[in-house]
Amino acid sequence: MDPAAAPEAPASGPPLPVPLTSAAAAGYKAAAATAAAALAHQHQQQQQQRSMQRTGADAPVRAATCRAAVLHSVDDLRVEEDPRALPDEPLEGWVRIRMNAVGICGSDVHYLKRGRIGQFVVTAPMVIGHEGAGTVAAVGRGVTTLKLGDRVALEPGVPCCSHPAALKGRYNLAPISFFATPPHHGCLAEYVDHPAAWCFLLPEGVSLEEGAMCEPLSVGVHACRRAGVQPGMRVAVMGAGPIGLVTLLAAKAFGADQVVVTDLKPSNLELATQMGADATVQMSVLQPPAQVAAALTVAAGAPSGVDAVIDCAGFESTMQAALLACASGGRVVLVGMGQEEMRLPLAAAAQREVDILGSFRYANTYPLCLSLLASGRVKVEPLITHRFGFSAEGVAEGFKVAHLCEPGTVKVMFNL
Repeated sequence: MDPAAAPEAPASGPPLPVPLTSAAAAGYKAAAATAAAALAHQHQQQQQQRSMQRTGADAPVRAATCRAAVLHSVDDLRVEEDPRALPDEPLEGWVRIRMNAVGICGSDVHYLKRGRIGQFVVTAPMVIGHEGAGTVAAVGRGVTTLKLGDRVALEPGVPCCSHPAALKGRYNLAPISFFATPPHHGCLAEYVDHPAAWCFLLPEGVSLEEGAMCEPLSVGVHACRRAGVQPGMRVAVMGAGPIGLVTLLAAKAFGADQVVVTDLKPSNLELATQMGADATVQMSVLQPPAQVAAALTVAAGAPSGVDAVIDCAGFESTMQAALLACASGGRVVLVGMGQEEMRLPLAAAAQREVDILGSFRYANTYPLCLSLLASGRVKVEPLITHRFGFSAEGVAEGFKVAHLCEPGTVKVMFNL
């Protein structure tokens, strides 16, 4: 299912985005040209003399000596001067953000501990972090949508919007410059320059931490769109880590009647219940997938199978269980990427016309996520289990907590 062809939201909630119009596609193309020119200009900037100055209450923050969390190599993360050279003023079409809240993702921990994720290898010092929100500190020429002091959530990926996939509204499938994905720097820094088109104004009542949580929530929203979740459906979510839990929240917001969540950890399942799961199933590592599937269907009250399964773990065993638990004509969506290759019962799934869909990052999700947060239909604050300040000690301890992931740990947040 094309994510642009989103299911209708319940009447009481905000409407879901509609397929991209030709005008919107043209807008994306124009934004791409601006972003590409800005990126090229930024790369040509020479090292600037940086000082933090304000000449008045409304004066923008000029280029400053800026601290950032910089990953040099495996287990070598330092809070030091940002290796980026911020210009005196943001580039045309860009804004300078004083970062206030940045969350840690599993990919950040993976880069710290492994130095790479697949083909993306840390070969030079890289600012880490991609889940962020902050306050506009300076505005570049041509920006009319934002002003000094505005609170914004930063969508971390700037795609090539003239790519054919982007022109169809699926810019997540186009070439993209994504925060903290080598060679691109991230946003765990005091200041970050970012295209204004990819900064979203926070509604009144939505906190900066909630703004930062729009990034993982977007993954769950996109997965539910791919699964076609709509009112009355019975949905299973495999995995109750941060992404599984935001997928649970999104599925309930989309109107799913029953959402069953599986995980290995009892503490994660307890939190899933608190977050609105209708039932939970604790798995074990050696449990046969057929047993997991049977337990899922019983818990969902769906002996013929659930309408959709969203696998946020991405292992062979969870995908096997997902295919077995899915009803004829249903959908299985793969979000997690735990294994590169799997042996799956595809013949049986094909005979039952079970659709298997991938879900990669997200597209056109931030406005909906902010609307869901503002309305109160989605509450992400309980997922933030640990908070740290932005210091060498705080960053080290925060990443230690995220890496150990002891029972009760879900999302680690830095307050800058």
